[in-house]
Amino acid sequence: MLAIGHRGACGYQPENTLASFRHAARLGCPWIELDVYHVEGQLVVIHDDDLARTTNGEGLIMESSFAYLRSLDAGNGEQIPTLQEVLEVADTKMNINVELKGPDTAEPVAALLTNACQNQWHSEQFLISSFHHDELTRASTKFRRGALFGRPAADIIGRSKEMSAFSVNVSLRMISQELVNLAHHAQLKIYVYTVNDRPDIDRLRNWGVDGVFSDFPDRVMENNP
Repeated sequence: MLAIGHRGACGYQPENTLASFRHAARLGCPWIELDVYHVEGQLVVIHDDDLARTTNGEGLIMESSFAYLRSLDAGNGEQIPTLQEVLEVADTKMNINVELKGPDTAEPVAALLTNACQNQWHSEQFLISSFHHDELTRASTKFRRGALFGRPAADIIGRSKEMSAFSVNVSLRMISQELVNLAHHAQLKIYVYTVNDRPDIDRLRNWGVDGVFSDFPDRVMENNP
């Protein structure tokens, strides 16, 4: 079962910071997950649309300048990073799930990843995901898509297939053996977020879940065969 470091290894370091991604690398994590907004031509890595929870700033991401965002403390003196900076930290050794959070992110993300694929990266090292399914369908078909769902919805599997998804990414509260079986029958991978407790990790492994997002990715890796 694949260990995907949630916002890096954010159980140990401030989420979505270079410190968090470097910690995931030190743990030997094969995949990391992060969130992006497109601000003044830059792809910034941060989860919330409001700055208050994860930085010492105020206001909304999409109403802030890139210079202001870069001036903020995102935890332990870390800056809000750019996606390009995370690529440099990962250095092709960790694969990356890029979640599209802000508007009009699909095309600039695909452009940056396409450029990365001309410099040692390979397209299968990336997964582009989003809860915003219209935005997700704008992502280049060069890259695998992950259809994100946070609550039960009608025909999750069918909707994921319509988006040409590679995986269906669902919350822990939604997962069941039946959903795992349906996904696999439709030739979809199924990934589950956010899974931090060892009993949940063991249960999902027994159900045949393909991967989990965890703040503590080492907990997932420690019991992998």
